[in-house]
Amino acid sequence: MQQSQWSSRLGYILAAAGSAVGLGAIWKFPYVTAANGGGAFLLVFLLFSFTLGVAVLMGETLLGSLSRGVVGAMASLAGPRWRWLGAMGLLCSLLIFCFYSVVGGWTLGYTAMALSGSLNSGDGAALTARFNDYVADPLWPVLSHLAFAALAWCCVQGGVQKGVERTLRWMMPSLLVMMLLLAAVGLTLPGAMAGVRHFLLPDFDKLGMEGVLDALGLAFFSLSIGLGIHTTYGAYLPSSEGVGRSSLWVVLLASLIAVLAGLMIFPVLAATGIDPTAGPGLTFMTMPAVFQQLPFGQGLASLFFALLVVAALSSAISLLEHLQCFVSESWGWRRRSSCTLIIALVMAGGIPVSLSFGPWSGVTLFGKNIFELLDFVTSNLMMPLFGLGLTLLLGWRLGRTILPKGLGQPWQALLLGGWRWLAPLLIGGILIRGLG
Repeated sequence: MQQSQWSSRLGYILAAAGSAVGLGAIWKFPYVTAANGGGAFLLVFLLFSFTLGVAVLMGETLLGSLSRGVVGAMASLAGPRWRWLGAMGLLCSLLIFCFYSVVGGWTLGYTAMALSGSLNSGDGAALTARFNDYVADPLWPVLSHLAFAALAWCCVQGGVQKGVERTLRWMMPSLLVMMLLLAAVGLTLPGAMAGVRHFLLPDFDKLGMEGVLDALGLAFFSLSIGLGIHTTYGAYLPSSEGVGRSSLWVVLLASLIAVLAGLMIFPVLAATGIDPTAGPGLTFMTMPAVFQQLPFGQGLASLFFALLVVAALSSAISLLEHLQCFVSESWGWRRRSSCTLIIALVMAGGIPVSLSFGPWSGVTLFGKNIFELLDFVTSNLMMPLFGLGLTLLLGWRLGRTILPKGLGQPWQALLLGGWRWLAPLLIGGILIRGLG
């Protein structure tokens, strides 16, 4: 089978960074940072990102670039006993896509509300109530979820170069420019520098072991490691040369977006008095309030939530590309048919997830609704297990045979040490903590 390829190394870097730069970087990173000592958490997060993150991302990408395919990449390099690892990554990707599409639909819904002016309120309590009412509605979140899934289909069905790469070439720079603009505007607000100090100045008294594990988990999983997505993207590279440098660029871009999110959110928090540890709804409750204090606030709010759609869509594209590639290569289907099948499954699976905040909120298992259960199983169990299996495969089964040519002996030793000892130990800690 003729394998698709990226048109350039830049196209691959933007696509891989797009898979990492999702809503988590914008809404989760700021409030987790606020709860764990600000700059202290930031330092630990960046340390893990540029060590463990780069090493494991590089290894996952190498699997794809050397196997020259996605289906059975682990099995083709390490033997059929490792096929389960790729299968688990695919199943985890599908489950995540089902609830991620629901959250992506929220961004579409909020874009529409911002355009209509219904978010024109500076009252944090009113905006919180508005968010809770919206996600509990039995109709509109479902429709927005279906629309978001359809958008992902439109972006991927055109192919690797004409679909995925072409879309992300304008999406990622647009997201970066908009975040820079909003950060600059936020810094002009009264009291904004207090928020910057909260974000950048380290308070190690608030950073306990829980915070360190949060930083490790966020650094690891915010790069989309633990699903096999980078194995798919690595298979589209013409060779394994330059994988190390490309991985470093991907981590750099993903980290830059996370830091910009903090600089965009924290000044606003200080200016509006909204609790920085409010949780995942922080973005939906914070930004509409601050836009009311600015000229052209409604227009800025509309553009901000549209850019949230872009951030969510960049990750959704990687999930769909990963899954459709498996279907296309396994069954010989055309890309459009594969994308249609995956999106149909996601659309159907996302409906009960959306309803779990409203009519089906009483449907629980182990005290968790459907959304929370899928999030827990994928984030706390499946992704850490995949990451643990991946590093054991890289470090102990494949070892030096997978290292790129031209890599110096000291770097080889560091990379192998990370795969064999450091990564399994730390990921095992994430797994134990998540199940505890």
